Amino acid sequence: MTEEHHPDDSPAEPAPVIVHEAERVLLHMPVDIRSMSLVILAFLASVFVLHWAKAVFIPLMLGVIFSYALSPWVNWMEHKRVPRWLSAAVLLLAICAGIGSTAYSLSNEAEQMVEALPAAAQKLRQALKPRGDRPASTLDTVQKAAAQIEQAAQESGSPPITSRGAMRVVVEPARFNVKNYVWSGTIGMVAVIGQATAVVFLTYFLLLSGDTFRRKLVKLAGPTLSKKKITLQALNEITGHIQRYLQVQLLTSAIVGVLTGLVLFAIGLENAAVWGIAAAFLNLIPYVGSLATFAAVGLVGFLQFGTFNMALVAAGASLGIHTLVGNLLTPWLTSRASQLSPVAVFVGLLAWGWLWGVWGLLLGVPILMIVKSTCDRVDDLKPIGEFLGS
Repeated sequence: MTEEHHPDDSPAEPAPVIVHEAERVLLHMPVDIRSMSLVILAFLASVFVLHWAKAVFIPLMLGVIFSYALSPWVNWMEHKRVPRWLSAAVLLLAICAGIGSTAYSLSNEAEQMVEALPAAAQKLRQALKPRGDRPASTLDTVQKAAAQIEQAAQESGSPPITSRGAMRVVVEPARFNVKNYVWSGTIGMVAVIGQATAVVFLTYFLLLSGDTFRRKLVKLAGPTLSKKKITLQALNEITGHIQRYLQVQLLTSAIVGVLTGLVLFAIGLENAAVWGIAAAFLNLIPYVGSLATFAAVGLVGFLQFGTFNMALVAAGASLGIHTLVGNLLTPWLTSRASQLSPVAVFVGLLAWGWLWGVWGLLLGVPILMIVKSTCDRVDDLKPIGEFLGS
């Protein structure tokens, strides 16, 4: 007799055991600590490389900026059927000749200033020497009283006990030696001339290449048309911002030069036109240029007029022109041309000035323009572009 096996007669499966695990507490942080640490390390490494290799980066950036500034002129001459190599060479030679002629015209003034330094020192000593009919100031009275008290204390006190046979040694500081400063200045001048030569050749080759590097960047942007379009828009925006910024700088420098020359001519300062040209060139250096013009014009005014009042009038006039143009006209035009925040510009100039000195002050704003235009086109870097924007 066979037994029939029904499906319902199969042994029942054991019930699953439910294990209640403790709930995990997850801490949601808006910033990944590891990624933030890597970003900080990369930033510090970049700053170190920029400072360490500034002898390479400064001529490179100057060549790129000059090529952006001069490319419209070279393109215009190329449309007039002038070969590109010839137009770039003629334009660079004309600029170098203009800078050389300006430096030569200022060399006579510099030589006269150096020759007049002994007379200026004597005038300054006589101006600072207290006159007999002038009442003594409070500081002079206190100083005289302190000297009398010290003398009285030395007379009333016992003489200092010194050991017999002791030798008194007086260490005199080294005298000022002009030759050391001339030698260091000559070495620095040779380095500047070498960098200027490298900048000229680099600018020439960049002008000669035309849009070659732009086409290569667009080609390397990616296979899709959208990426190439974004890269081309960023390059066009960088070109427009830098060209407008350089136009603003040339316009404001020309205004500063003309106003400075006219005011110094009205005051009666000799060679006012030359100092106007010098003020225009120094205006290209933010903050430092106005102070250098102030010091130079004040020294020349003191040498010519022989009084502090006229020297302060001439120096104050030049500083006032720099301040008005630099604080009113230049920021307004620069913000319209670059779309950068004034706070970002100021902080950027401080940072680049610390990294590269005077060259950092000259290149700080164009570099910020390049960074902002690049960050505005990259999704992950858009917060940086928003921070730099006005």
